[in-house]
Amino acid sequence: MNAIVAVDNNWAIGCKNSLLVRIPADHKNFRQETTGKVVVLGRKTLETFPQGMPLPNRKNIILSTNPDYQVKDAVVVHNKEELDAELQKYPTEDVYVIGGESVYRMMLPECDVVHVTKIDHDYEADAYFPDLDRDGAWEITAESEEQTYFDLPYYFVRYERKSRAIKGESVEGQT
Repeated sequence: MNAIVAVDNNWAIGCKNSLLVRIPADHKNFRQETTGKVVVLGRKTLETFPQGMPLPNRKNIILSTNPDYQVKDAVVVHNKEELDAELQKYPTEDVYVIGGESVYRMMLPECDVVHVTKIDHDYEADAYFPDLDRDGAWEITAESEEQTYFDLPYYFVRYERKSRAIKGESVEGQT
């Protein structure tokens, strides 16, 4: 399973139910990674999307504790057990956890790859992603050259869980 996220220097991901910054190349990277795949997200994250609608050309799985919550063109699950049962229908490499903070924290232990856009800036924030640089279970396996959006530097970084090799899966040669 994958996660995909944009973070600042403090691993912040949002403030007041909004992204910290909108970088067109980051959005393009997100679309390229997730189009045709399965995305897992929370209700509050969905509500930040244009018209609060599911992402097109993806299977959207929305996590909401409200038993009456429904979303057109999406699957709604209400707890981790329902989510796990739904995810059994898809190849794990096609599943992308896309937020917000509580969904990332719940699903990160099941992820083997995290695609991180690291933004070299400190934002005011109230939502964070776990700091993979301080977590010995993760290693950087790919990193882009520095990109810039106006005067804002950022990088695309791929983290992989070190234990993947122990599970008998090769991590060499994958990008």
